[in-house]
Amino acid sequence: MSALPKRIIRETERLISDPVPDITATPHEDNLRYFDVSLKGPAGSPYESGVFKLELYLPDDYPMTAPKVRFLTRIYHPNIDRLGRICLDVLKNNWSPALQIRTILLSIQALLSSPNPDDPLANEVAQEWKGNHAKAIATAKEWTEKFATP
Repeated sequence: MSALPKRIIRETERLISDPVPDITATPHEDNLRYFDVSLKGPAGSPYESGVFKLELYLPDDYPMTAPKVRFLTRIYHPNIDRLGRICLDVLKNNWSPALQIRTILLSIQALLSSPNPDDPLANEVAQEWKGNHAKAIATAKEWTEKFATP
């Protein structure tokens, strides 16, 4: 494996020395491009009682391409599919090398507070979010309790 770029080393050190509130990102010892992420659901959201596990991978051409991130914990959300893939502009067409790991994690946390059912990845969830919002919120809370409560 090639040497880790200075940028990844700096970002990793900052994540450890100045952690993002309610988010931990720990690199794997055997591959420092892989991170185990733990994200607390934001207050005021249907996910607030949960702690969600994610995986984050920095491709070889990072920061020219976005990190690969997915939820490992099941979640009921219109922008996250059953495989844990995330529909978020900064992970796709709005990626910029100026963004960092911490920015991405904060964006994912913000997505939990503000789902966008008009740009869904999970179509059935988005339809319920738009058609029966109260039921969708109740289901999101139920899934959080079932799958993301420590």
